Amino acid sequence: MTGVVKRFPGVVALGGVDLDVQRGEVHCLLGQNGAGKSTLIKVLAGVHEPNEGTIEWEGEQVTLSHPQAAMDLGVATMYQELDLVEGLSVAENIFLGHEQTRFGFSQRSAARREAAALLARLGHSEISPAAEVGTLSAASCQIVSMARALSLDAKLIIMDEPSAVLDAGEVSQLFRVIREITDQGVAVIYISHRLEEIREIGDRVTVLKDGRTVTTGLDAKTTPTQELIRHMTGRSIEYVFPPKPEVPAGEPLLRVEGLGRTGEFSGVSFDVHPGEVVGLAGLVGSGRSEVVETIFGARKATTGTVTVDGRLVRPGSVPAAVSAGIGLCPEERKSQALVLGASLASNISLASLARFSRAGLLDRDGENTSAEELLESLDVRPRGIHRESRTLSGGNQQKVVLARWLLRGCRVLLLDEPTRGVDVGARSEIYALIRRLTDDGVAVVVVSSEIPEVLGLSNRVLVLADRTVRHEGLADELDEHAVLDIILKGDAA
Repeated sequence: MTGVVKRFPGVVALGGVDLDVQRGEVHCLLGQNGAGKSTLIKVLAGVHEPNEGTIEWEGEQVTLSHPQAAMDLGVATMYQELDLVEGLSVAENIFLGHEQTRFGFSQRSAARREAAALLARLGHSEISPAAEVGTLSAASCQIVSMARALSLDAKLIIMDEPSAVLDAGEVSQLFRVIREITDQGVAVIYISHRLEEIREIGDRVTVLKDGRTVTTGLDAKTTPTQELIRHMTGRSIEYVFPPKPEVPAGEPLLRVEGLGRTGEFSGVSFDVHPGEVVGLAGLVGSGRSEVVETIFGARKATTGTVTVDGRLVRPGSVPAAVSAGIGLCPEERKSQALVLGASLASNISLASLARFSRAGLLDRDGENTSAEELLESLDVRPRGIHRESRTLSGGNQQKVVLARWLLRGCRVLLLDEPTRGVDVGARSEIYALIRRLTDDGVAVVVVSSEIPEVLGLSNRVLVLADRTVRHEGLADELDEHAVLDIILKGDAA
């Protein structure tokens, strides 16, 4: 790709990108949220046609005017926000667009056999090819998306944040498959904000900033981390968490006692004081997300209670939780938190509509003014309050969800994977925002697949395994190895 430019009305998403990918290599694409990575891969996948620049494939200039043109060349794309069809089975999703047919009829048995083989290759034989995708976990859906890419017999596979919802074992399995396919000459473009993954799996690195190529061809294994960050941000950023708040004495703000949901988790109890951060650590499937969703009322508890400031919160009721002062930033922000077709102002005010209601009518001016102030204070880019939330990058979408609860003035904030798909610069901003909230007396619960993040942000940590709490202790008395020990052994270390 040479000098690729892509303009949208009022925005230059790509202002001149150069990228070359060789057979059999893992080429890592780095950049902050909004740097142009998603637009670039959509150009290469045939979703967007560039306004300027050229694309050469195997030495010949090509035009990728639609996704099928890219697929015909051998380009397969795994998007960060998975494009699976929930009403179809696993096998139907894997072969969607290139179905197994004979004499014009779909060969479902053959498709299921081949789907089972692909899933076994990925180390996930437990996923049934006949299962409906809508019933699967986020991690299982990611595996299905990988199987779809492998089914295309691709020459180039683009992977956008493929490890975001995978646990450590699943990431190792993913890397095994990547090495297997690159050994066969298949090229991989790998996008990740986790620099340790770039080191382990990457060959070369290209860095984008503000829609342009800053540098390309860096050695993934030897280029210093600070150099990569400097290219991405234009400045040096240390991986430093803000100082942990002092936990005041007195009664807890949030109290969870004996909380459980049949088949999902049981016996979860903990307190969170004003200004305290409590972390939930555990592998995917340990029940972490289910716990915070139950506290928020999105799931109804079968046992136990949730109280805020001594007052019982009605179980299974989101309005009751919000009225009690609880806010949730869920793991799947696009499907669970945002109205993608609505404006940023509408998304931010969603939990505070009564505040802008005048005789049954919405005070748009007040809503817009409040949203504008929050977008500016959180440095959301591009900023326009009337912009649809679907047009923002993942990190900026996360800021919009946080802005909603800042506007609401919630007293308890539940953060499920707050930095998933977020670049190093935006991470530091989110960490600082969490500290700002605790300084104001907000009680925070953080769920993260990244154990260093849980330990770095939290005062206390609960370790979940087998859908129950296996250990509770001060974060400063634990390290990553101790937490993994507890998770894998199922008891306290």
